[in-house]
Amino acid sequence: MISSLQPAIITKMASAIRALSMDAVQKANSGHPGAPMGMADIAVALWKGHYRHNPSNPQWINRDRFVLSNGHGSMLHYSLLHLTGYDLSMDEIKNFRQLHSKTAGHPEVHVTPGVETTTGPLGQGITNAVGMALAEKLLAAEFNQGDLKIVDHYTYAFMGDGCLMEGISHEACSLAGTLQLSKLIAFWDDNGISIDGHVEGWFTDDTPKRFEAYGWNVIRAVDGHDAKAVDAAIAAAKTSAKPTLICCKTVIGKGSPNMEGTHNVHGAALGDKEIAAVRAHIGWEYAPFEIPADVYAAWDAKADGAKAEAEWNTAFAAYSAKFPQKAAELTRRMKGDLPANFDEVVANAIAACVEKKENIATRKASQNAIQAFAPSLPEFLGGSADLTGSNLTNWKECVAVRGNQAGNHINYGVREFGMSAIMNGIALHGGYIPFGATFLTFSDYSRNAIRMAALMKIRTLFVFTHDSIGLGEDGPTHQSVEHVASMRLIPNLDNWRPCDTVESAAAWAHAVKRNDGPSTLIFSRQNLPYQERTAQQIADIQRGGYVLQDAADAKAVLIATGSEIELAVKSAAALAEQGIAVRVVSMPSTDVFDRQDAAYKTAVLGKGLPRIAIEAGVTDFWYKYVGLEGAVVGIDTFGESAPAGVLFKYFGFTVENVVAKVKATLA
Repeated sequence: MISSLQPAIITKMASAIRALSMDAVQKANSGHPGAPMGMADIAVALWKGHYRHNPSNPQWINRDRFVLSNGHGSMLHYSLLHLTGYDLSMDEIKNFRQLHSKTAGHPEVHVTPGVETTTGPLGQGITNAVGMALAEKLLAAEFNQGDLKIVDHYTYAFMGDGCLMEGISHEACSLAGTLQLSKLIAFWDDNGISIDGHVEGWFTDDTPKRFEAYGWNVIRAVDGHDAKAVDAAIAAAKTSAKPTLICCKTVIGKGSPNMEGTHNVHGAALGDKEIAAVRAHIGWEYAPFEIPADVYAAWDAKADGAKAEAEWNTAFAAYSAKFPQKAAELTRRMKGDLPANFDEVVANAIAACVEKKENIATRKASQNAIQAFAPSLPEFLGGSADLTGSNLTNWKECVAVRGNQAGNHINYGVREFGMSAIMNGIALHGGYIPFGATFLTFSDYSRNAIRMAALMKIRTLFVFTHDSIGLGEDGPTHQSVEHVASMRLIPNLDNWRPCDTVESAAAWAHAVKRNDGPSTLIFSRQNLPYQERTAQQIADIQRGGYVLQDAADAKAVLIATGSEIELAVKSAAALAEQGIAVRVVSMPSTDVFDRQDAAYKTAVLGKGLPRIAIEAGVTDFWYKYVGLEGAVVGIDTFGESAPAGVLFKYFGFTVENVVAKVKATLA
């Protein structure tokens, strides 16, 4: 609480944020001073009065989480981190928005100590916060025992009008109310300004009523420039059984005598003249980047943070003595380590696939893999965007998450974008490996959250089924053509499109083991045949591409993925009957294959042999492998509504067409 602080020091603490923010933006001649200056008093109330953290250990398990959803106001966050004692020096503040600094234009997790998620794309930060609060609630239900509440922390989020305008905030905040995430407290910076000016021309929602309709506790009409009023609102929020929205009325750019309250202060340096006027107006007598000792002392959170963590360590020691297995399990999962026997679990799952030799849809093969892994992975937290029965992301023992019921499978509703960004928040919090599913064509809705997962290098698993024109009668609105190729363009994203049960299990294993980025797992609706392999070929699946069938005197190489492997194999047989030997390469993950050494890639694709790629999607991507002299059997139009078999024939996915392409390439 800040009730014990004198008004004068509270004012100076807020002024320090305003000064650092405007000075850093001015030095960079780039940035957004309006939000930091407008939210400075809210930040004092939260970070000094309630936010439980340890600047000396930003990864303390039971810390509160703070998300700056309006991430363009990054200097607010950087000022707080610097002032409270994180490893963020004044030189880094001065280096705001410069190459390789710890103070990027928008907050970036794993770059700046104390930053919990990368924000900037508006609406995603509050959605990440929903995921973090959900992870906390589920972990608490699983691990807390009586009075030993070793998972017990809040998630706080700052957001502006822009976050609330973005549709994803509706998706996420609606679900947060339904799931009763009572330890989520969001602050609405209600300043009535966005980049284009006063928002009443394009944003007239009754935001408090909107959140009340979601099932939130709403605290209205809080003076965002009265730190003690905000402090009292936070205290009240903590007593609610619902998530809370604290509506803070503020003036953007507060302290700027000539620009506050206007869109001019939103996203540009104030200029030397106005900065001098601000200093005089708020009584800040110090030079740029100078913070007096009493302000540093008031803000310093290292001692309180160390005390809070030490108290938790004592409680956790008692917990460990009484519940050693649970303590070890929580520690493992928060580190992101997999169970010691996971490789054995994977080997057994693949062996079962080899034994059964099932001809099934890879979406069903995916469910089989989930079923095989889930008993050994209590950190699995699955879900679907209202398509569980089609995506097949559930398993026999899974329990649905409800507001009054903990579990490990989430019905996200028709909220593809929200689901994806919530999963990112869950992954960032730690303790779970989240996966969620929809149809591949709706990856478009999820795309920016997928990109953010890749940027943040987090283990989020995006499952997509109904992966091509093989969807059939639902027609071109639901038939994915360009989606796989477009996701292959996202850096640090591993995309898997397996062809059968073995490749599906191997793809899941690779995605689970990967701890430096997300994966997509892309599956068919229609049944696909089992492919025979040697033990070495099974091992090579983990390299993204391998020789599935070879011929000593091969004249060409057929490269395919997913459902088109069947066509490649049949075409190879037809060509062999005509005296033309070809090699068949299965490449379930081009991303993983591209990371292999040159010798392996050459061994798989051959040297000097014509190459023909086959995939039920756009063709452009595949020329990187076949070259301009090669050929691609693909589809560069939208699909049609008809049974899958009819469509594959109509679009040229036939043995006859592949054979003709090979012959033309060899001519």
